Amino acid sequence: MPDFFPMWVVITHFLNLFFMLLLFRSGFEVLSAFPKLYWNDDSSPGREWLRLSRTVHGADSRKPWSSSAEEEAWSPLVALPGRKNLGLGRHWHFLSIQFWILTGAVYIVMVVVTGYWHYLVPQHWSLFPDAIRSIGTYLQFQIPAKIPGEAFEPAQKLAYFVVIFVMAPLQIASGAAMSPTVLARFPWYGRLFGGKQGARSVHFVLMCAFAAFTVLHTALVVVHGLPHELALIVLGDPDGNRRLAIGLGVAGVVMILTLHVIITWFSLRHRRRTQRLLGLMVDPFERAVSRTFTSTQQFAPEDISPYFRVNGFPPPGDDYRRLAEDNFRDYRLSVAGLVERPLELSLGQLRTLGEQSQITKHNCIQGWTAVAQWAGVPLARLMEEVRPRPEARHVVFYAMDDKGLTEGEGRYGYYYGTIPIHLADDPQTILALEMNGAPLPVEHGAPVRLRVETQLGFKMVKWVTGIELVADLTDIGAGMGGWREDQQFYARGAGI
Repeated sequence: MPDFFPMWVVITHFLNLFFMLLLFRSGFEVLSAFPKLYWNDDSSPGREWLRLSRTVHGADSRKPWSSSAEEEAWSPLVALPGRKNLGLGRHWHFLSIQFWILTGAVYIVMVVVTGYWHYLVPQHWSLFPDAIRSIGTYLQFQIPAKIPGEAFEPAQKLAYFVVIFVMAPLQIASGAAMSPTVLARFPWYGRLFGGKQGARSVHFVLMCAFAAFTVLHTALVVVHGLPHELALIVLGDPDGNRRLAIGLGVAGVVMILTLHVIITWFSLRHRRRTQRLLGLMVDPFERAVSRTFTSTQQFAPEDISPYFRVNGFPPPGDDYRRLAEDNFRDYRLSVAGLVERPLELSLGQLRTLGEQSQITKHNCIQGWTAVAQWAGVPLARLMEEVRPRPEARHVVFYAMDDKGLTEGEGRYGYYYGTIPIHLADDPQTILALEMNGAPLPVEHGAPVRLRVETQLGFKMVKWVTGIELVADLTDIGAGMGGWREDQQFYARGAGI
């Protein structure tokens, strides 16, 4: 093989660098919302194997706490965009992963079509001991010889094979194993990684491995001779103009860093516009995943988590306190909007519509998980009673908690959430009235909370007081599809 990089390798090299940096930084933003890593899906406080936070909350804490208190505000120098912007971080992550996979797919096709794979895929077991010897040569501050007739020495070839054909596919696979929709439809898939928390940990470890490879790869470029290597990497020609190669290489790196600065600034300065623009490419995929899969979860009683985090605080008003003290005897659930038969139901009347029980895994958007048993009324059964009109496309759930009082941080308004009407027919979408064999606790949404097992937890509205069927969400709240979507720039779809 000639001693140069084909131009398609040069181009995909720079694209890969750009998108991986986006993935790293947006991934840090996602991680900052729950900077703890577990191998067990119970996610019990204090049982994490890695904690990237000084904040400590115990399962036996006397003072009530919400999982949102575990979120960190990491610097925009590290996270994209930083400063507690989980919604936008997820947008950037899911946008970047699409283009990173596309770049990788083009690379793999070209590798196969051009026969370049011969120089990346080990074809004899002797490569492994040869690679070890090459590493020993580097440790003696010498440069090992290339494989006869090939462009790389054994350690390089083995490293490229592992990165391209092992680490990259595993990174994609572990990412998919964190999707609540995928896990709900294919519980066995999550078990391949030991559950979602195992997948999170594998994902993080692989990210560190990619970062280590990048640093080592860059160091070896310098060791092998920076001008010569840049001529290969930038121009695809070892005999090319080395000053031009250095100039283009530096310009390329500066351009990538400049784009990241602009992206970060724009995301923090124009958060709503960023949400809308990125949503054009991210939301359709999330909606397609949510529509395609239904939940088939059914865990065993022994799988129920010993500790289930609370996210958010109960409504603080006297009206709710009086309802709770009277066991919600005077509670009424209003169901209206685009329905043929509006209803107002007490808890007793709601129970007469039928009841089902399910043991399922809760997936919080922050990243933590827990398994619990829920019992309640299938939402599809309620829809049969109210008979939605043909133009109804969304179901809106209104809550009793005023987030301006319970959450603060400059946010305001009563909580609400929405789901597309097709999710109401999911066999495991219920209005939960019980948790783990007992009446639904106040801190977990009593008297009624929504459970949609293919979605992230922020969609499962607690303390539900009313349901409305609508044709369009434009005039509901800020028009983005939910309180978190309005106030924290989350995506409307919550299947991944």
